[in-house]
Amino acid sequence: MWRVRVGEDAVTAEHDSTGSSIVFVCAHGAGGNMADRGVLAVSQVMRAQGVDVVRFNFLYKEKRSGRPDPMPLLRKTIDAVVARAREELRPDVVVIGGRSMGGRAASMLAADGFACDGLLLLAYPLHPAGKPDQLRDAHLPTIDIPVLCLNGTRDALCRRDLMDAVLERVGPKWTMHWLDGADHSFHVLKSSGRTDAEVLSEIGETSRMWVERLARVPR
Repeated sequence: MWRVRVGEDAVTAEHDSTGSSIVFVCAHGAGGNMADRGVLAVSQVMRAQGVDVVRFNFLYKEKRSGRPDPMPLLRKTIDAVVARAREELRPDVVVIGGRSMGGRAASMLAADGFACDGLLLLAYPLHPAGKPDQLRDAHLPTIDIPVLCLNGTRDALCRRDLMDAVLERVGPKWTMHWLDGADHSFHVLKSSGRTDAEVLSEIGETSRMWVERLARVPR
């Protein structure tokens, strides 16, 4: 367990190790934390695929607040955790990203040229639920690193036709993977014929293949 300084405050971070030289710094969603079921499940499937994971709390969660930090502070926190991960682990490949809001904050860092090797978005919140006119896409075409984005086809925060229109503008470095029948929490209905475990397995396998391509890029 690490304590990572963020300005005059500090957040908790945990390194889930496989001994890999590839590290995924995973931010949680607005209603979650570094130890919620979704983040832990993602960490488990990533480690099963040979990728180390660093998960952490944003400051508002450290303070037991239900109100997310302003976006500049979310970004500053990710920056601080990545810097600590580089110092402690000396990885060859660093991927940033995370679930929903955490992934969005990481994507804004990436759009500003943040130094990392890839961006992994898990349930990117393209728009608020029920408000498809309020798109969060303006910065996405400026991201110049490889991106893997995984969203469920039932995600109420990412209507597929709207994301398909965004994909026409983001360029070839963006890989979109749709998880059939999954919602924003990667949950599937029993009537789908699939299980949540199968969805997580798909996330892990898809991420592994993408990360392997990243690791082969000369540096």
